[in-house]
Amino acid sequence: MGKSILVVVAHPDDEVLGCGATIAKHAKAGDSVHVVILVEGATSRDDRRDRLLRDEELSGLARAARSAKDILGAASLELHDFPDNRMDSVDLLDIVKLIEKYVIAFEPEIVYTHHAGDVNIDHRRIHEAVIAACRPLPSQTVQTLLFFEIASSTEWRPAISATPFLPDWYVDVSETLIDKMAALDAYRTEMRPWPHPRSLEAVEHLARWRGASVGVQAAEAFALGRHLVK
Repeated sequence: MGKSILVVVAHPDDEVLGCGATIAKHAKAGDSVHVVILVEGATSRDDRRDRLLRDEELSGLARAARSAKDILGAASLELHDFPDNRMDSVDLLDIVKLIEKYVIAFEPEIVYTHHAGDVNIDHRRIHEAVIAACRPLPSQTVQTLLFFEIASSTEWRPAISATPFLPDWYVDVSETLIDKMAALDAYRTEMRPWPHPRSLEAVEHLARWRGASVGVQAAEAFALGRHLVK
């Protein structure tokens, strides 16, 4: 029987940018990967946008998230509608309690989420909530807690202003990088032209560099929050 894996992210596409190839690797190994996306991901973009256009874009993001789920082989996807780039306006306890619901339901052994040092406030807020929801109580199922990088957020935070992303956990995704790139194509409206860091070329270059850092063709890198060996 495979492992239960929980991926908790802010916006649609964060799950793919942060650990899409790792999701696909878990799925191919027989693990059950459950993806939770908390923020709707569009309404902060343009104050002049009318509601019809916002609803259309939100529907498009939901469709893209479902397509990415299928491409990567995730077992489930949960979409929520917390306000985009306004998670600091939401009580932390409300976010924690929602994440706790999924921790209880899925009993994950591994949890993936955002790094604390990102530019985006939603990423930082969800990082804090996941830490609280996965606190090491005697009944806690989470054995490994990992934080990923998001292109155009993690590297944009100056090292002097927050904890920098210093990876110490690497996953060889040489065989599943192709799945990540296909899932990002489902999110094509969210991608940007090269040399933006959230371009397809930059994402692949990062995976190749992370791989070269540890002697493989491609890798996704993480910062370890906690790992319990039983």
